[in-house]
Amino acid sequence: MWEDFSTDEVTVPQWGRREFLKMSALLGAAGLFAGHSLSARAAAMIDLPFVNGERKLIPAGTFPQKGEMILQRVRPPLLETPWSVFDRHIFTPNDQFYVRWHMPDFPDHVDVKSYRIRVTGLVKKPLEISLEELLHDFPVREMAAVNQCSGNSRGFVNPRVNGAQWANGAMGNAVWAGVALRELLQRAGVKKGATHLAFRSLEKGMAPFPADTHFEKVLDLEHGNDGEVMLAYAMNGATMPLLNGFPVRLVVPGWYSTYWVKMLTEIEVMDHPGTGFWMTKAYLIPDTPTGYMTPGEKGVKMVPINRMKPRSFFTEPGAGARVAKGHPVKVGGIAMGGSTALERVLFSADGGAHWQKASLGHDYGPYSFRAWQASFTPEKAGTHTLMVKAVNRKGEEQPLQGGWNPGGFMYNAIEHLPLQAV
Repeated sequence: MWEDFSTDEVTVPQWGRREFLKMSALLGAAGLFAGHSLSARAAAMIDLPFVNGERKLIPAGTFPQKGEMILQRVRPPLLETPWSVFDRHIFTPNDQFYVRWHMPDFPDHVDVKSYRIRVTGLVKKPLEISLEELLHDFPVREMAAVNQCSGNSRGFVNPRVNGAQWANGAMGNAVWAGVALRELLQRAGVKKGATHLAFRSLEKGMAPFPADTHFEKVLDLEHGNDGEVMLAYAMNGATMPLLNGFPVRLVVPGWYSTYWVKMLTEIEVMDHPGTGFWMTKAYLIPDTPTGYMTPGEKGVKMVPINRMKPRSFFTEPGAGARVAKGHPVKVGGIAMGGSTALERVLFSADGGAHWQKASLGHDYGPYSFRAWQASFTPEKAGTHTLMVKAVNRKGEEQPLQGGWNPGGFMYNAIEHLPLQAV
């Protein structure tokens, strides 16, 4: 666990244009996957803690720019961050940051010289911005924020649902650097009557959709213009890996990563909320206060997924660890507030009968992970069930049990950690 918990000594990654331009030149039009074999490397097997949880733990280099990862799917790539990574880092290393793509023919290269981001639709001056212009013509914005897949922890949902059966590693925290979206909107000039923004990716073409169907997500104009939503070209002080959205991805802090469009290529200003598949058919949740429903319930109105929920996790000690009766045990982990800042983390050493406030580590901003720590002394031998829950500044807290919806989205149940005192 974090050795620098009680200090500010964690180095917040700083981005530099020189490093970005160097990496851009290397990536170029040739791409990273040419001649790269994904099947020739040996992999260990691990068991994620749910039914049918056996997965390959693939070694570094199996995928370009990626270290050791849990393999959920080869193509399109779904790679989960091993849990041990979160015990060592508040900011998830780029080479072990999880990966989630939708289309089997996802882009495996980008021509950085011809790459453009277009701003179209209800604007006074349509824009076509190159990487060079994005780098040099706009002020740099930096923000620490958690990127979390909507289906993170889906493997724990009961009853089970279709989709990637992730454990808790379909998330990562990074310092993102780029340009606030409102800078581009101000330059383009938004026309009267505009209400929404559509964001389109280079990722396109998945049967049964036409080959030119792009991945697209839509935000309210007011949200996109809030100064926090940004176009990021760097993460954790370096150019982001191609598999995480190089050369530019949208960052929507506090919202699930389906809105963090990778390889962003077009922004359309519109007067309607969009009619595309990814907003009207996919990533929908029940229109209820919690976003959950009863399995099998009929006639439930569905709406697009949106804000993240608060979450907290144990990173030490490991589940089932043996500890000494009568001696203090240090426990700790990471937590986030979701759509707003984390207010507090509560820890229980008696299965939830009593709760105490945990100590929080350095605050890197409202959307970042924070480290937490607590301790307890097992007074008797046997199994002790520890619990942890996060509470954000809106007063939202984790439920004892995970809710259910057909997509297995937004799981955020209180974590339990069994320990054996001897």
